[in-house]
Amino acid sequence: MANDQPPRPSRRGFLKAGSAAVAAGASLGATGVAQAALGKTPAHNADPQMAVEPFYGLHQGGIVTPQQSHTYVAALDLTTDKRDDVIALLRAWTDAAARMTQGKTAAPLPPADAANTPPNTVDATNANGGYDAGSNKGAPDSADVLGLGPCGLTITFGFGPGLFTKDGKDRYGLASRRPAALVDLPRFNGDQLLAEKTGGDLFIQACANDQQVAFHAVRQLSRLASGVATMRWGQSGFLSGPRGQTPRNLMGFKDGTNNPSTAKPQLMNEFIWAAATPDAPWMEGGTYTVFRRIRITLEHWDNTEVGFQEQVFGRHKYSGAPIGKKNEFDPVDLKEEDKDGNPVIPENSHVRLSNQASNNGAQILRRSYSYNEGTNFYIERWPPWRQETEYDAGLIFLAHQSDPRKGFIPINEKLAKFDMMNQFTTHVGSAIFAVPPGAKPGSYIGAGLFET
Repeated sequence: MANDQPPRPSRRGFLKAGSAAVAAGASLGATGVAQAALGKTPAHNADPQMAVEPFYGLHQGGIVTPQQSHTYVAALDLTTDKRDDVIALLRAWTDAAARMTQGKTAAPLPPADAANTPPNTVDATNANGGYDAGSNKGAPDSADVLGLGPCGLTITFGFGPGLFTKDGKDRYGLASRRPAALVDLPRFNGDQLLAEKTGGDLFIQACANDQQVAFHAVRQLSRLASGVATMRWGQSGFLSGPRGQTPRNLMGFKDGTNNPSTAKPQLMNEFIWAAATPDAPWMEGGTYTVFRRIRITLEHWDNTEVGFQEQVFGRHKYSGAPIGKKNEFDPVDLKEEDKDGNPVIPENSHVRLSNQASNNGAQILRRSYSYNEGTNFYIERWPPWRQETEYDAGLIFLAHQSDPRKGFIPINEKLAKFDMMNQFTTHVGSAIFAVPPGAKPGSYIGAGLFET
């Protein structure tokens, strides 16, 4: 495998890229451990369709849970001016999410349908089979996933800055409880953000081993929000690769090798789980999630030599090992030099710039997915003014951390300015959310924010 760097890409190649940064390190390797449910780690079913992940627990699922094969992430904007409406929505979401993660419908089906529906979808808790016709608008569930199984579904909720203040207004009496760590993300070098793919007051991340199950979860939760919140953006994603191995992104490189180990509680407590702070005691056991939608110019990438691609990443493409090493998990040696005294891992490679040794020891937990939205027509604004249809594909970057001011923001500021990968990637969507700790049975997600 060639490692020689080819001639520098053309100026046109750099200009086309726009922004970016973090695409390389953007998926969680499947080496993580499951979320603890009230102190217990669930057993994983050998059949991914029948796998069940707990909803209630110390932390929300979908953060350190072993990564499922599909996701659907979405953000909603609140339209109500009533605090009680928000609380009622979170209660309804909590109940529906707890059911759906167990393979049930979002709401119990009416008893009239019981004879023709799969087990565990009809409850017999009252005369109406547990179904209150006045509690949901329309049908109790779209029923498109009946018979598919739980599929390891996790549902994760988060709160955007707009829940606390919007347009200078404290809509729900929560402004004083906004965590200092929930900062508005700065504009990074090269950002080309689209308003329709950016921001949001409420966040939903559904991950499952089936695409339809993930989408169904967000679809039902969005329906329950009718009259209280409206969809701002939604994005589906996928992940491929053998279970237990680090997955590859659309650029063909293994993604997430250098994630902090979710099997080490001390690392999770230091870098991922938020601690109680005077301004946000309700965030203890939660995390802060950054979303970035990163478009990758695959046509440009596919026409570069493998040797240059490896220089961009700082890793060998096929083994995943750091340049100069043999195995994927060999330590990254940033001090190693070649016979001419040049760094073996290039100064502006993604691995070097994102490594904790280059960022004052900071680490984030990347748990991202690829996306493919078909194609778009593209026109270049510089010679030779090429016109063609290109893939609208790339990376749904999701990063969890205890404080984005120490994690994602300083790391990405460096990457956005110096990363060689910027010539192939453009950040077109962005959001940040405070993800509260897990809910207790009988309570609801975010209760600590509203009840303290």
